[in-house]
Amino acid sequence: MSGRLTGKVAIVTGAGSGIGKASARLFAEEGAKVLLADIVGHDEAAEEIGGDLTAMRADAGRDEDVAALVAAAHDRLGSLDIFFANAGISGGLASIFEQSPEDWQEILRVNLIGPALAVRHAASVMKEGGGGSIICTASVAGLRSGAGGPAYSASKAGVISLVKTAAQQLAGSNVRVNAICPGLIETGMTAPIYEWARSRGKDRRIGHLNPLRRGGEPIEIAHAALFLASDESSYVNGHAMVVDGGLSSSHPFNLQDYGRTAT
Repeated sequence: MSGRLTGKVAIVTGAGSGIGKASARLFAEEGAKVLLADIVGHDEAAEEIGGDLTAMRADAGRDEDVAALVAAAHDRLGSLDIFFANAGISGGLASIFEQSPEDWQEILRVNLIGPALAVRHAASVMKEGGGGSIICTASVAGLRSGAGGPAYSASKAGVISLVKTAAQQLAGSNVRVNAICPGLIETGMTAPIYEWARSRGKDRRIGHLNPLRRGGEPIEIAHAALFLASDESSYVNGHAMVVDGGLSSSHPFNLQDYGRTAT
């Protein structure tokens, strides 16, 4: 590895599995001191990855827990340069008529209020240190309908708006706030989709709506997060980076309806 994060301190939420775990591993390999946070799996992930890691249990949508993460990074690890607010929940694919107000409240609490808390607590510490990078996991579901349940999609649209608003409110601080919008990635959250397809011999249908004709891997999102965390993205701010194999580049259509076939 090239040591792109040497000397930096990073917090990664949702680090017990999936995108968070892959990102924590990559950040550590690139030289960062990493604090892994999750409700479950954080200790196991830290042990598996090895290196200069600290693990903490934290609810990413709880103000006291996020404040404690930032304090721990500052007090134990010496600073805070990167906060990857990655933790999230899906809430399933129930319709807007089936999801209760309680469902909405919990999904928004974790997926949208969580990143807002990350900005709130991390930015003040980063400003004192001369700057930093806050990265939030949004989703292609926040761009258009059809990629998630209504509450989940609304929460991710909120994250995209949040990073734009936060970037403006942090003007002059050298604290950058960006989002990543993953497409279909094989994680614990999407496991039921993959298991359903594989059990029916429909593996080739996974990701078939995007031009790359496949689903993504957590490490592919981790590399996008690494770019946003590093100084290489020093002029990228208030941006929602889409990493979806090209899914959101077009409205849905059937090639055969247009007399064309894929090459």
